[in-house]
Amino acid sequence: MQDNSVNIDTSSSPATLTFAAKFNVAVPFIDRHLDEGRGDKIAIRAADSEVSYGDLAANVNRAGNALAGLGLHAGDRVVMAVKDCPEFFYIFWGAIKAGFVPVPINTLLRTKDYQFILENSRCAAAIYSPEFAAEVEPALAEAAPGPAHKLTTTSFATLTETAPNQLDAAPATADDDCFWLYTSGSTGTPKGGVHAHRDMVVTSQYYGVETLGAREDDIHFSAAKLFFAYGLGNAMTFPLWTGGQAVLFGGRPTPDSAAETIEVFRPTIFYGVPTLYGAQLQALERKPADLSSLRLCVSAGEPLPANIFERWRDKTGLTILDGIGTTEILHIFIGNSLDAHKPGASGRLVPGYEAKIVDDDDNPVATGEIGNLMIRGNSIISRYWELPERTTQALVDGWIRTGDSYYQDEDGYFVCCGRSDDMLKVGGIWVSPVEIEAQLVAHEAVLEAAIVGRPDDDELIKPEAFVILNNSSDASDALAEELRNHCKNGLAPYKYPRWFNFVEELPKTATGKIQRFKLRD
Repeated sequence: MQDNSVNIDTSSSPATLTFAAKFNVAVPFIDRHLDEGRGDKIAIRAADSEVSYGDLAANVNRAGNALAGLGLHAGDRVVMAVKDCPEFFYIFWGAIKAGFVPVPINTLLRTKDYQFILENSRCAAAIYSPEFAAEVEPALAEAAPGPAHKLTTTSFATLTETAPNQLDAAPATADDDCFWLYTSGSTGTPKGGVHAHRDMVVTSQYYGVETLGAREDDIHFSAAKLFFAYGLGNAMTFPLWTGGQAVLFGGRPTPDSAAETIEVFRPTIFYGVPTLYGAQLQALERKPADLSSLRLCVSAGEPLPANIFERWRDKTGLTILDGIGTTEILHIFIGNSLDAHKPGASGRLVPGYEAKIVDDDDNPVATGEIGNLMIRGNSIISRYWELPERTTQALVDGWIRTGDSYYQDEDGYFVCCGRSDDMLKVGGIWVSPVEIEAQLVAHEAVLEAAIVGRPDDDELIKPEAFVILNNSSDASDALAEELRNHCKNGLAPYKYPRWFNFVEELPKTATGKIQRFKLRD
């Protein structure tokens, strides 16, 4: 095999991936397209720019050379608080090609969070979009002194203007450290997950190509942002792997902005989260949108309620393919497909992955029984940065504990019951908050819901509901009683919420996951 190449044998399912002994992943994702004649094809479209594959490759090389010119050493971390824009691509792939480690981070964080990541990662450079200066610059000023201060007063655009547009890929192997992603903090302090060069190939081929059926003529638009694992695959690695096109929107995704972007750029695949799909259904009642360019929709972040799946299909004629992915596994490893999907289920195993559901002693549970989900595959992090105990707890003989409670039904579909820490034991029986939330969302008055456990007067745990209404003025004791009866009629009797709180918003991570632990505080 040639250096930096990957052989894909499609004679089997899943395809067999074989990596060259010398493998820098920037080459197949960026340079390969020039060799395959895509230099003039548009790779990225945004509101104010279009970037061809040829220009992308040249700018990636300039970015890598600019970073090297700052005196960075092999393996140094480059923290990126960068909005969804072409420069994100240049910096991310330029760092990898030059032998550095990009660390994209949540652009919605606050100063104390940025300071934690700057210090924890011990980065050699920090690059941020001007929009985030008010939160990032105080973090840089307060962070323990280190090499990251190199870029606090330097325009990266100025550095790349004079940087050469040719760059040889730094030597690496498929198993070497490539990039980091910090966990979203759904259960507490973010952890730095270390990903290898092979990981983006695995997710792009097994989920992007073999599950979604992504093609070269697809145009990808992700409301989920590039800074976390779901968006990184949707809007960057899947289009680049297939020679497709990415549509980038730098602002905050809303039903109106998503609809406008779809109408203007005509994507064929749309990636969202359940919250957004629910809000879009509301918006479509007020103002129709032209979604005719879409051939499929994808959802992740939180389980997609069956009610939203069915309403979306009835309203738009489109199928939403729900799935579960994690930062640690990089993208979706259990998902629905156009050929096999079930409302309310996360789907079936994505090619290339194995799953087992176990009890608290790691013994497999029976079909239909709830347990802890464990996954094995070739896109899993090698470790948590400087957290050896957490690494040992999570990674066991090639398997990773996802922290999610699941059961597998008789048809082979996996059904999410929530985070393992969020499960409730009511009357001695395990109850999934996701099941109650889905029942609440099925009521016409409810937009979103979250369930947590709360002790009653006898110190026994019972479900408590936090509900966002479609119309906040409808909140009343009478509606609470109506919702309580709605749950009693649709669920086992002991599962209904005892208390209702009508709220304007729910605490969430950047990926849309409800932070139930904050509701329990």
